[in-house]
Amino acid sequence: MIYVDADGCPVKDEIYKVAERLHVEVVLVANKYMNIPQNKLFKMQVVDAGFDAADDWIAEQATPRDLVITADILLAERCVKKGVRVLGHKGIEFTEDNIGMSVANRELMQNLRHMGENRGGPAPMDKKARSQFLGTLDQILHALKRMQ
Repeated sequence: MIYVDADGCPVKDEIYKVAERLHVEVVLVANKYMNIPQNKLFKMQVVDAGFDAADDWIAEQATPRDLVITADILLAERCVKKGVRVLGHKGIEFTEDNIGMSVANRELMQNLRHMGENRGGPAPMDKKARSQFLGTLDQILHALKRMQ
């Protein structure tokens, strides 16, 4: 199963394509309804509008046999601690080896923004990032299928 932190996810079309090819269920989680392709593999889960409601729902549901797709570093950290595979939108997998550095970098960037030192956000998705995302997604899903 793939759980997608769907608010602002720029790679939904790529997820649909790979999930259809590999026959993997996808649950998109958001605090408002989104149109998704008509396919029995895809489900939309609408959660309360509360702060981190989607993150909380995903963290509670995901198991080590699942994949979570998110750009939210704190959600990634929660899932990695549970043994869940986590993939960022740019194709970088969050693991026990790199999640600590990712959390520290997030805090540093947040502090710099508060001090007015950093005003930009993340770079937009480019072809290379989409390609890396697709490759890593395919690799993780094949590994999870072998586990089952």
